[in-house]
Amino acid sequence: MLYFALFFTVLLIQRLVELYIAKSNEMWMKKQGAKEYGQGHYKMMVAIHIAFFISLLIEGGVLHPGVNRYWPLLLCGFIFTQLGRIWVIASLGKYWNTKIIVLPKAEIVAKGPYKYLKHPNYLIVTLEFIFVPLLFNAYWTLFIFALLNQLILSIRIPLEEQALRNETDYKRIHPHTKGWMTSIKKEK
Repeated sequence: MLYFALFFTVLLIQRLVELYIAKSNEMWMKKQGAKEYGQGHYKMMVAIHIAFFISLLIEGGVLHPGVNRYWPLLLCGFIFTQLGRIWVIASLGKYWNTKIIVLPKAEIVAKGPYKYLKHPNYLIVTLEFIFVPLLFNAYWTLFIFALLNQLILSIRIPLEEQALRNETDYKRIHPHTKGWMTSIKKEK
């Protein structure tokens, strides 16, 4: 239970710091004339993430205390995702956000992980929704929130792609950059 409490607290603090960064970036971008898209789905996405924490707390912290016997591998996977998250945030700088906020005519980021993948942050979140519940034997949390995450991303990614195409030279910068969700079709 001690490991879970420590891990959960660190994860929660990390998310709060990210929200602070996102809010700061949002204010800066909007002062520059940025536009926000996809407000309708954002509340659902936030609800999914909050429910994930509650479910993890109940299932992984109370109902199934202890760690998975493969915890060293799962912890390494989690740490790898966190390094990826830092790379994503550093690469996007002031443009990183939890919301879809686009600055018209802004130069599209095509460095760091964005050189290889269109939406690396979403891949990282997806992997976290696998590694974290597995680490604490929270299999229902894994199943439910892995599915809910893919559902919300199937809404979010097309909205983000359209906003970027409408407001920037995204299509020119990323004509061959791979997406990671094969169900999302590239525009011809």
